[in-house]
Amino acid sequence: MDTGFVRQFVDYCQYQVRSAPYWRTGMHIYLVGDELLHVGSPTECTGFAATHTGWIQMRVIVLDGPPGSAVDDWEAISETTLWSPHGRLSVHSMMGSTTDELSEIAVPAGLIRVRAHARNRVHESVRTDTDRPEQHELLVWPVTEDVGPRTLRASPTRREWEIKTDRAAEYAMLDVIRPYDKHEELDPDLPRVSVRRRGELPPPGRLPVGAFAVELIRIDDDTLEWRWLPEDGFPPDDRPSIVRREGAEICHQGLTGRHAIMLGLVWDHLLSKDPDAPPAWESVLHARAAEQREQDERRRRQAAEREARDWGGTPPTDTLRAAGGDARSLARMDRPLLDRLDALPPARQREVAVWAARRAMRVAGLEHLDWIADLLATVEAGGALPAEFTDEYGRIAWERLRTDPAVPNTVVAPPGGPDDFHQQSLAFPALLALAAENPLLAAVDAVRIAALAHGKDGYRALLAEVPAD
Repeated sequence: MDTGFVRQFVDYCQYQVRSAPYWRTGMHIYLVGDELLHVGSPTECTGFAATHTGWIQMRVIVLDGPPGSAVDDWEAISETTLWSPHGRLSVHSMMGSTTDELSEIAVPAGLIRVRAHARNRVHESVRTDTDRPEQHELLVWPVTEDVGPRTLRASPTRREWEIKTDRAAEYAMLDVIRPYDKHEELDPDLPRVSVRRRGELPPPGRLPVGAFAVELIRIDDDTLEWRWLPEDGFPPDDRPSIVRREGAEICHQGLTGRHAIMLGLVWDHLLSKDPDAPPAWESVLHARAAEQREQDERRRRQAAEREARDWGGTPPTDTLRAAGGDARSLARMDRPLLDRLDALPPARQREVAVWAARRAMRVAGLEHLDWIADLLATVEAGGALPAEFTDEYGRIAWERLRTDPAVPNTVVAPPGGPDDFHQQSLAFPALLALAAENPLLAAVDAVRIAALAHGKDGYRALLAEVPAD
């Protein structure tokens, strides 16, 4: 497939070649590459033009296999590898613009090699109408291993770039261990690939990677197994891979295409750094871990402060926390009282619940109704609530309260509530609270309801009378 030469806009002398949607920020330019191509991410590289802002001519040719030797009429030729999980490639300006011919070009799915050619690169400050247009050509073909970026022909006006292998490895390893973004499409299940670099086989051992580690296990004199740890902690790859010595090179085999290009940059670093020095990414991961611990501690402290405010100034005990919202509501009224109720033995908690239920009935004018008076006498003697107060949340008892002509009809202004709340409806749940199996919950709920039934002008006096000692 050959797009032919088409017009492509460039910004700040740059264009992007992308082999997947733009999910994340790539590596900074000027870390890995030459004057023509810089590695950006597993799915992106940056091409450089002489034209600062304007149009160049661009052509993409997709091949079935490696091209022949470099053609002489190109001034600069460079190569790099990209990962194309879905078999698509596009060329964009730095600001994102492209042309139809250069958008979503079909390429082989998997690892692809990109060879960039450039000619007529005359800076626009000295370009004249007689100069031929700047042209760039990309050859693309499938590969099964990444050999890293290479300069096949340097321009006569070549600028020397310092390859920053440490910083590149830092970005690369962070990219390898990062999880998929929530909006990122998962890679398809494509054949595993390899990375090849020139260097000596490292000794067996453990390579720290923040919360992870890589175990290099000796298999024989020329072979190591690369295994991510912990294996049960969602490692970047749950399958071990193999690192082999092949002459003056090492070949890391059995990698996911998503990781291969970045692990190539990791190997560039490992094979060149001082063996006793920590890997480049460790200081970043340590700093991130420390920052995460600080954030977790800050969130924990803020949550504790919020909880303390919700509970009247101090954090609740586990038993109070289990009692839930009723206990929290009473805490806002009288936290010391709540703590005293929590400290009582279960039998005394049950007695307080019955006391509070009677006081709620009394203030609402319900204490002397025969059926309520008999119920209060029963529970004060240690008896249980009848079924009409326990089944279906006391539906039958509520209906009797609603239909009994002897029930008074008064209103009260509960603390924090409206000025005309039906007092009998507010007080009646204090009886239903006695059905709770947890005596602390029964006491807390009954006291809270009794306080509400006494209204905003009387609830403090009632709470002062609660026999919680």
